[in-house]
Amino acid sequence: MFESVAYAMGAPGGAAGQQGGGGFSGIIMMAVIFGIFYFILIRPQQKKMKEHKKMIDELKKDDKIITAGGIYAVVKGVTPNTLTVEIADGVRVKVSRSSVGTVLTDEEAGKE
Repeated sequence: MFESVAYAMGAPGGAAGQQGGGGFSGIIMMAVIFGIFYFILIRPQQKKMKEHKKMIDELKKDDKIITAGGIYAVVKGVTPNTLTVEIADGVRVKVSRSSVGTVLTDEEAGKE
């Protein structure tokens, strides 16, 4: 009598007709999650890095910049790896190109 009740219950967890195939749906779910991460995190970061590199490559003499450390300066010399910047009257400092945080436009420089 108890045996017939046990057979009537079927597979545990309600997975009566689903045997196998679970691995394929898991792979699809992982691909979807990776796609979401790519479009939300990775792609915007790569785009921001390209824009920053382009900004650094286009630096020229007399551009007004803000370094990553927050120092306002004017570019007085440009070499492939470094910039000579003037941070006060007669005070010139060499900084690496990668330390440039922002290039100020004429309007922004006028406000400062």
